[in-house]
Amino acid sequence: MKKILVTGGCGFIGSNFIRYVLKNSDYEIVNLDKLTYAGNLKNLVDIEENSRYKFYRGDICNYEFVSYLVDREKIDSIINFAAESHVDRSILSSQEFIRTNVIGTNVLLEVARQNAIERFVQISTDEVYGSLGPDGKFTETTPLSPNSPYSASKASADLLVKAYHHTYGVPTLITRCSNNYGPYQFPEKLIPLMIINALSNKPLPVYGDGMNVRDWIYVEDHCDAILKVFESGKIGEVYNIGAENEKPNIEIVKLILKELGKDESLITFVKDRPGHDRRYAIDATKIKEELNWKPKYTFERAIKETIAWYQENKSWWQEIISGEYLNYYKKWYEER
Repeated sequence: MKKILVTGGCGFIGSNFIRYVLKNSDYEIVNLDKLTYAGNLKNLVDIEENSRYKFYRGDICNYEFVSYLVDREKIDSIINFAAESHVDRSILSSQEFIRTNVIGTNVLLEVARQNAIERFVQISTDEVYGSLGPDGKFTETTPLSPNSPYSASKASADLLVKAYHHTYGVPTLITRCSNNYGPYQFPEKLIPLMIINALSNKPLPVYGDGMNVRDWIYVEDHCDAILKVFESGKIGEVYNIGAENEKPNIEIVKLILKELGKDESLITFVKDRPGHDRRYAIDATKIKEELNWKPKYTFERAIKETIAWYQENKSWWQEIISGEYLNYYKKWYEER
């Protein structure tokens, strides 16, 4: 039975992935998470007693601890979700993004090299490709052209992953996914932020003209794709993951308001984010053809399920939107 080290497993995508793997495979999971502001043990409260799951609190930048953990637990493979991931926060302060996303990835790669890890999967983002015009899509051969400190740190990590495979033969794979949504997503992200504000009858802050386009995928479809790449992906390759759901932000906001029976007067346009990428779109032909993967959820079904989850789990997000998060929220939205 293989034992996978999942880093950042208490975050949004990581926690959904752990739950998905435990349900759909017989792998054992060791979860390493630093529990920063976006890491929440309550994301996995339903599986914490599972005999195939174990949690450690720790920092991926700590080489001695990561090396000890991999040896102690006899880890076969590593899937790296651990990352600072919010563009706005990287604009406010980029140092932690460089530390976690670049240095942390380097530590994991070095431990993987020293311990002859069987597979190393780096969870990246379509933002490393930069911004698209009105036409075209990102393919795996699109040149990297990151435009924010966050995306630059993720592109740097991807290059390290590529280098460790080429130089040392570390068996790496990289996935680059479009925008995720679903249960347990931290409230600073667009969809949960709009749902929670609408439920609370608060203004819904929309950057610029609201016409920035993103390609949306339900988090469970993303998790299914990652598992496919982990099990069957070709070593050394990059796989783009997307569900072909391009929508401007304002359309998403209006859809959420309509679903919740709220008036569009709650929409408030705020000063745009510095260097805001206009459009992302993923060409997922490679993973569909090589690994026989395709999304199972339509956007219409998944967005309804997502909205319902936030309606039914108010205690989860009400505990989050306090303290440090409120200070951040005020700085970015109420003062703009």
